[in-house]
Amino acid sequence: MAGDFSGCTARKKNRAQSVEYNPAKIDTANGEASKQPVNPLTTRSGLRVYKIVILGDGGVGKSAVTLQFVSHSFLDYHDPTIEDSYQQQAVIDGEAALLDILDTAGQVEFTAMRDQYMRCGEGFIICYSVTDRHSFQEASEYRKLIARVRLTEDIPLVLVANKLDLQSQRKVSTEEGKTLAKQFGCPFYETSAALRHYIDEAFFSLVREIRRKEEQRTLNNGSSSEKIHSRRRSRWWRLRSIFALVFRRRRNLNGNNSI
Repeated sequence: MAGDFSGCTARKKNRAQSVEYNPAKIDTANGEASKQPVNPLTTRSGLRVYKIVILGDGGVGKSAVTLQFVSHSFLDYHDPTIEDSYQQQAVIDGEAALLDILDTAGQVEFTAMRDQYMRCGEGFIICYSVTDRHSFQEASEYRKLIARVRLTEDIPLVLVANKLDLQSQRKVSTEEGKTLAKQFGCPFYETSAALRHYIDEAFFSLVREIRRKEEQRTLNNGSSSEKIHSRRRSRWWRLRSIFALVFRRRRNLNGNNSI
């Protein structure tokens, strides 16, 4: 696991890398977001940490999207039991950020913990595949689930339609994705993990959404907002520790079985 802040480990650890964000690369059709700085709430080494959760049906490419963002690589096959959480440093609109990304792909053991990481996450990427209509339909269910757990519709969210490179197999149109994102009230990107198309933009846009909504909460709620974030930070680190423990046990079990 890429860095628990108090000793969580995994088989492969991705070091935080710095990415400079160029707003000119964003497609203006996806909308503008606030560029105003916010006061840090969760920090590590002086960087604001953004807790991001990737959701979506199996096989839509959640892990591939995450790995492209973190390591600029695409794997035809990915074992989600090896890597489940990542950190990536980036400069977005002139402000440094550390993205702490939880990839929920393939983690059957953590179904019971789903509500917990939905409560703790600060922003969500809901991912579907343009080649799989069922995954598109399930995107609405993930959105409803987040709203139910968080007891609010005002959630930092980005809708991602992956596998744009597989046009010959497309089952979901661009317009359908845009319409759904409009219903969600969130940015929308069609991405290709294989070609690295709009991968960075999707993550950076989510950070912008988190910043914008934080500013709104600060204006509306004052100091009470920080108390809520403090509780979510504590739960997030506990969840990361549990994830690391389960994965260590799985690796040890697999290692013993291979002897």
